Amino acid sequence: MDPDPPQPSAASAEAEQFYSGAIRRILRILLVLAAALVAPVWLAFDMASALGFAAGAGASWLNFHSLAQGVEGLGDRIVNVRSQERGSMVVGRFLLRYLLVGIVAYAIFKGSFHAFRGFLAGICLPVAAMLSEAVYEAYAAFRRGF
Repeated sequence: MDPDPPQPSAASAEAEQFYSGAIRRILRILLVLAAALVAPVWLAFDMASALGFAAGAGASWLNFHSLAQGVEGLGDRIVNVRSQERGSMVVGRFLLRYLLVGIVAYAIFKGSFHAFRGFLAGICLPVAAMLSEAVYEAYAAFRRGF
């Protein structure tokens, strides 16, 4: 006879709910960082760099959002036998993301070096957003006892 599996406690359910919101928080932090940093980039460099930064931040937001959906779709495809998600569509969206970012980067590179420099800074913004999320999760873990 197999014993019943342990039931999740209220604290673990609260922790699960908190950690499941990480992607949503990272996307929100990404938008806040982009909005907060466009003006300083403009003041420190020039308008072309600020526009390139905004384009890079927008591309990185779309890329991260698409990546999150792709991972969720792939996980659903693997776990759920009756999944409506087609494997070829998941892979196609995955490749399309990088193709679009590459096209935008090439167009900006050909147009202006300063805008390309800003674009590269903007495309790295998800790193700052994920680091911010990691600090927030560590704070929440110590504060709430997760």
